[in-house]
Amino acid sequence: MLNQTVDKPSPAIYLNHMVEQQTIVLDRVFHALADPTRRAMLKRLASGERRIGELASPFSMSLAAASKHVRVLEQAGLIRRRVEGRAHLCRLNPDPLAAADEWLHFYERFWSERLDALEEALKAEDASEGDHHDGR
Repeated sequence: MLNQTVDKPSPAIYLNHMVEQQTIVLDRVFHALADPTRRAMLKRLASGERRIGELASPFSMSLAAASKHVRVLEQAGLIRRRVEGRAHLCRLNPDPLAAADEWLHFYERFWSERLDALEEALKAEDASEGDHHDGR
């Protein structure tokens, strides 16, 4: 019995690990997106593959600085890099953005529902005040 418990962790352990992994992914994505330079780099990559030097050029930054930004984007899974000779080519990987969008969408629904309820309450209040004025 003891070996079975040790050899087969409970489903709760797997679920907890999945939640932790998803949290790490979202943390990395939002950290990467927090910087305007990295957001601009991602936007440029949306139109196609670019060399790191091309990503750096609009910002008048060194290749080393651009490489640091690329590394953060890469660690978040937002870009893929391939090496062709001495050139490092980057392309957008939108999959982690979908996870972030899903997370944000939950809060969009949350606030939409509350704002809709507020709107209904204000309309009811206005209608109630209108009834009081009509009755005088």
